[in-house]
Amino acid sequence: MPRRILLLTAFAAAACQTSGDRGAATDSTPATSDAAAEGRSGAADLMNSAGAVVGSVQLTPVGRAIRVTADVKGLTPGPHGIHFHAVGECDGFGSFASAGDHYSPAPLDTRQHGLENPAGPHAGDLPNIVIGSDGSGTLTTETDRLTLMPGGQSVFDADGTAIVIHAREDDQRTDPSGNSGDRMACGVVR
Repeated sequence: MPRRILLLTAFAAAACQTSGDRGAATDSTPATSDAAAEGRSGAADLMNSAGAVVGSVQLTPVGRAIRVTADVKGLTPGPHGIHFHAVGECDGFGSFASAGDHYSPAPLDTRQHGLENPAGPHAGDLPNIVIGSDGSGTLTTETDRLTLMPGGQSVFDADGTAIVIHAREDDQRTDPSGNSGDRMACGVVR
């Protein structure tokens, strides 16, 4: 019984933590995040509209940020928009509309799309992934607008989070999706 109370107390304390605007790093002091201390990470298998696995995404804590590493194959050459979407659902072999809009929880929910948008970015906005002539590509980037821990900007919120690759390059300015076109691949963060 005391062990159960300890676990519930620890969970309640973690859930009560609030996170501020993580749009920009506030200092350069290295810090160990709670996610790193707890060994938390995330991953998603990316599937195309035909249901074939075309890649994977790994999420690992790095200080107060999350490192996002995407490895894909079998896509059309060129730059493609890649974003976290608000719902952890990929509706199967279609448009992936069930993944919802770009992920942008409070307090970032009033922002517009794009890493270069003066009124942005959404929490889920990422740099483009560039696919080579062989159909494969890798993106490694970090974001401090999301967390792997419970709370306001967690990728593990009540309805989950998806990662979507779009058909075209994200212009990083145009709201709501950077003119990045149809959704080509989708994966649910787990």
